[in-house]
Amino acid sequence: MAIVKNKYRGKKEYLLVYAAIQTAAKYRGLITYQHVAKIMGLPQQGNHMGSEVGYILGEISDEEVTNGRPMLSAIVVNAKGQVGPGFFILARKLGRLKNENEQDFLEKEQKQVYETWRNDLK
Repeated sequence: MAIVKNKYRGKKEYLLVYAAIQTAAKYRGLITYQHVAKIMGLPQQGNHMGSEVGYILGEISDEEVTNGRPMLSAIVVNAKGQVGPGFFILARKLGRLKNENEQDFLEKEQKQVYETWRNDLK
């Protein structure tokens, strides 16, 4: 059962953002909140941008965890290369983050994302 209610799931924005993050993961990269906002057709800054980007990332991570994969949003960062506080809040709600250090959890989750989506094509 989904923790995050459907708003973007099944819509064009969801599929485009999911594909962009998945591609970044295949190549062990990161993607910024601003890039996600651009894909969604949102302004590059502001409260509206932050809440909508956070929402779609929540839906994506919820879906990933439901399907036995790590939180794909672990590789989505701000301009300073950091995940937002909402990432850790959702990780707790999803049962991924329990009694460990947030930074240790993030590093572990990112490694799992890269391992899950690695590009094995040679």
